[in-house]
Amino acid sequence: MDIIRQLSSELKISEKQIHAAVGLLDEGNTVPFIARYRKEATDGLTDEQLRDLSDRLNYLRGLNTRKEEVMRLISEQDKMTDELAIKIAAAATLTEVEDLYRPYKLKRKTRATVAKEKGLEGLAELILSKKTSDADISRQAEQYIDAEKGVETLAEALDGAKDIVAEAISDDAELRKKMRLAARIKGELSASANTTESTVYDMYYDFSEPVSAMAPHRILALNRAEKEKVLSVKVALEEAAVQALLKKMVIGEEGHAFFEDALNDAYKRLIFPATEREIRNELTEKAEEQAIKVFAENLKNLLLVAPVKGKTVMGLDPGYRTGNKVAVVDETGKVLDTGVVYMTLENHDLEKAKKTLTALIKKHGVSIIAIGNGTASKETEMAVADMIKDFGLAIHYIVVSESGASVYSASKLATQEFPEYDVSLRSAVSIARRLQDPLAELVKIDPKAIGVGQYQHDVNQKRLSDTLSGVVENCVNQVGVDLNTASPSLLKYVSGISSGVAENIVAHRNEIGRFETREQLKDVSKLGPKVFEQCAGFLRIPNGRNVLDNTAIHPESYSVAKQLMLKTGFEPTRESLNQMRGTLDKMDAKSLAAELNIGLPTLNDILNELKKPGRDPREAFEPPILKSDIMHLEDLKSGMVLTGTVRNVVDFGAFVDIGVHQDGLVHLSEISDSFINHPLDKLKVGDVVNVKVLSVDAVKKRIALTMKGMS
Repeated sequence: MDIIRQLSSELKISEKQIHAAVGLLDEGNTVPFIARYRKEATDGLTDEQLRDLSDRLNYLRGLNTRKEEVMRLISEQDKMTDELAIKIAAAATLTEVEDLYRPYKLKRKTRATVAKEKGLEGLAELILSKKTSDADISRQAEQYIDAEKGVETLAEALDGAKDIVAEAISDDAELRKKMRLAARIKGELSASANTTESTVYDMYYDFSEPVSAMAPHRILALNRAEKEKVLSVKVALEEAAVQALLKKMVIGEEGHAFFEDALNDAYKRLIFPATEREIRNELTEKAEEQAIKVFAENLKNLLLVAPVKGKTVMGLDPGYRTGNKVAVVDETGKVLDTGVVYMTLENHDLEKAKKTLTALIKKHGVSIIAIGNGTASKETEMAVADMIKDFGLAIHYIVVSESGASVYSASKLATQEFPEYDVSLRSAVSIARRLQDPLAELVKIDPKAIGVGQYQHDVNQKRLSDTLSGVVENCVNQVGVDLNTASPSLLKYVSGISSGVAENIVAHRNEIGRFETREQLKDVSKLGPKVFEQCAGFLRIPNGRNVLDNTAIHPESYSVAKQLMLKTGFEPTRESLNQMRGTLDKMDAKSLAAELNIGLPTLNDILNELKKPGRDPREAFEPPILKSDIMHLEDLKSGMVLTGTVRNVVDFGAFVDIGVHQDGLVHLSEISDSFINHPLDKLKVGDVVNVKVLSVDAVKKRIALTMKGMS
């Protein structure tokens, strides 16, 4: 099966779509560009579909390369047969290819290679024949006794020969394949404790579950506990049944004691340990993929949280001994004021702190206070709620996740952006800005530090980084970027733009002034025609010379867009866009597409952009919950119905912020009245949901919630 056909079969996408997408990717086009501006070619493949296709394409191409290499290496030994070539060509995975190559691979020093060096291969062939009697083998083995070669006794000769036989059995690709299958179907993954002390892994101290039923988050938990030496983890098979199966497969009806000895040794010393490693690796890879998938979905939803626009925000980075760091930023994110107040310890002058904050609020017209959710967050929230009440302020506050704020504030980027501020004040600025525009601020932080997932430090870090970078890229290009205000951190995620080109754009902007048209991008150093093609449609210029430069319409389609605008009877100007919306709604897109010789998907995209120029797709999502009062953990009672915000989604449920500093858990079984496979089927980060309190454990600070029966 060729790669195009295989991709089509696996991904349930037509061969025509696959062929077009592969061609576009090979030409150097980015996923966001293809998904947005080449819909006709791919018949509307989404960015997620294209990334899956790209990942699988790279794997299959790597698989084919390895097959060719293995065939070459075996052919160089003059051991290639037609049957083996067919098997290698048909192998579906790298594991199968390596199994087939194993007998021909130059091995490191093993018991079998040592035995071969002693000249025991002939004796091994006698044992492998299975038809020679034990007595005949023992008799003929005497001729292999040779002290000069290190074989001094009959037992040493027979043991060495059996080592060769055991390795030969172990190298059988079909045997290994069937052993893996048996372990997947009948294997048990078990764990036992290496300590008597209570840990977070208590539930796994005496644990056993079928390999086929293992949940991904449990696999990662067991792996972490094993790494920390809290647990011993192993795969178990019913040994007698497996060995009986092996005997039937390898020996058949005939056999002798020497061969059975070699077979048992092969199973215990070589086959089963290898099978256990492979099964553990398989389970880990699948669990990691699931964890990465959940992390990616959470990150996407976090980045696309609705921004709070047009508001002056006060950011508070809470602290005890060092006080609360304060930063006030205007509606564009520009820092207006900074400071430190002390309001979280008993010896602090709380009234003085409230008066200082109130003065800043009134001076700068602050509308919202963003409080970081880290150390001293609860005390800060209580003080702010009291301040709003005591001073009668027409203002709200919100507790904001500060995950990654400290990473950003200590980074080289933050130092360049705010050289005059210390680390803690930069964190306060970041907390305020991430409320105003989560996407623009969070792209400055390594996605792994944002903290919306499970076991992110236990998975393949390169795979995680690549996936999360793809998510950020998709989100940035879906929303679009203001060319005249975007930081290099944001620009580098725009389709086609590298870190170097992002720096050059900002340098050009600083030297020449604001961009007035997209065409001026061509003057930026190292931004050539291909980069311009890939990035232009995703960069916006509000109040520029060309009204279309503030839309997602690509410059290659400007002529069509202008024709459409003229058909409405209005001139193609910024002022006329709102007036022509009604006329655009009445147009027959299908006939227009034929008339203008343009694909219908692209025409529909152009029409939508002309109807809502400069729109931000995040505005369609629910805004964050703003508060003016506080509730304590002690206030919670079973049966209370509350409104909260989903902060994190994991395999076993979702964590919801209900305003008491400690997120509550809605277990998978409590999310919906009907069955769901995964919490992501029903919830996403940023969702505002109604929940009911099931139970509260004040000592362990655990809150159990349910969404059942909640509308």
